[in-house]
Amino acid sequence: MALVKKPVTGMKDILPEEMEIRDYVIGVIKDTYGRFGFTSIETPCMENIANLSNKQGGDNEKLVFKILKRGEKLNVAEAVREEEIVDAGMRYDLTVPLVRYYCNNAASLPVPFKALQIGNVWRADRPQRGRFRQFMQCDIDILGEPSNLAEIELILATTTTLGKLGFRGFEIRINDRQILKAMAAYSGFAEESYDSVFVTWDKMDKIGVEGVEAELLENGYGRDAVDRYLELYGGLEKADNGVAYLADRLKDVLDPSVTEGLQEIIDSVSATKASDFKMVFDATLVRGMSYYTGTIFEIAIPEYGGSCGGGGRYDRMVGKFTGKDVPACGFSIGFERIIMLLLESGFQVPAQPEKVAYLIEKGVGGERLCEIIAKAQEQRKDGTQVLVARMNKNKKFQKEQLAAQGYDTFEEFYKEALKN
Repeated sequence: MALVKKPVTGMKDILPEEMEIRDYVIGVIKDTYGRFGFTSIETPCMENIANLSNKQGGDNEKLVFKILKRGEKLNVAEAVREEEIVDAGMRYDLTVPLVRYYCNNAASLPVPFKALQIGNVWRADRPQRGRFRQFMQCDIDILGEPSNLAEIELILATTTTLGKLGFRGFEIRINDRQILKAMAAYSGFAEESYDSVFVTWDKMDKIGVEGVEAELLENGYGRDAVDRYLELYGGLEKADNGVAYLADRLKDVLDPSVTEGLQEIIDSVSATKASDFKMVFDATLVRGMSYYTGTIFEIAIPEYGGSCGGGGRYDRMVGKFTGKDVPACGFSIGFERIIMLLLESGFQVPAQPEKVAYLIEKGVGGERLCEIIAKAQEQRKDGTQVLVARMNKNKKFQKEQLAAQGYDTFEEFYKEALKN
């Protein structure tokens, strides 16, 4: 007798207790984002390998699960290059599929287009706490809005959702890729070295100033550039307003509209937020995706000790596919990490509204029917879910079917009198 194998490493079965929480969280996400005007879309789990390998996804492109061609197209014996046997891959995020979707359907989409996507993605990554090889992502994106209204709406929608799920005291860390580049230029690093410098800079919270200094020097960068870079950081640590401090120090290499726009995002969100969190300017925030062109942000939740989501502006990604740039900005919640934190905290799904079924005898109409419907409307105002339906001949079977859908209270209405 063959043994039943465990799931593939880094992928998992989901038991009913967790599934109940996942379904509840998805419901909160869809309801909240819907109130901000985002509409749901869906894209296939597989994408053309050329789309997944277009140098837009950073290190994630190295983690693609690639799919062999089928049938006569697959000729492993004679293949010389990988592309001769691979033509598709499992999506590693939802942004690349969204951009492809937008390019194909832009003519029939509103401007701006506010998209909500919830779906599984796959990465050949090393599994660890809160990270799997198959995991669900939840993204909202706004395409066609060039102003920072996009960032403000994305941050408010995401933080409102987290607040509804019970998260308090978290941070939204925010920066701008243009500020990162201006800091590197001011310090004297060559433009072609920026990405390498940023990789080290991004480790500030893990290895500290001394570690960053040592790594930059080990990588061959000059002492003068490294010292000037760290001197900027030292000034940031002492400044009351880091954005204003950098606006002054970088005025010769940075357009003032960048810092003005960033400060407006921070102020606008702080003034209108509906949840308990702080906006924090973090000049060491980098984010790894090479497609980011401007504002970038991350969710930092103390209970996790790391990022629980993030996003930013990627104004040139559509242009990589079509030749015409379209302003775009997105925010992704770390869905699996949120679920993990809720499970670890002993989270219980709140009691759902009472579900009542009104069963009305055939022939009831006129004033009597209006009276029954008016009663249902009153109960609905109080949050009760009320189903109004005609009574079937087999009333017992009808009730059993409704009970299976969660209806636990039944009221029966007849022509002559009300019977409970």
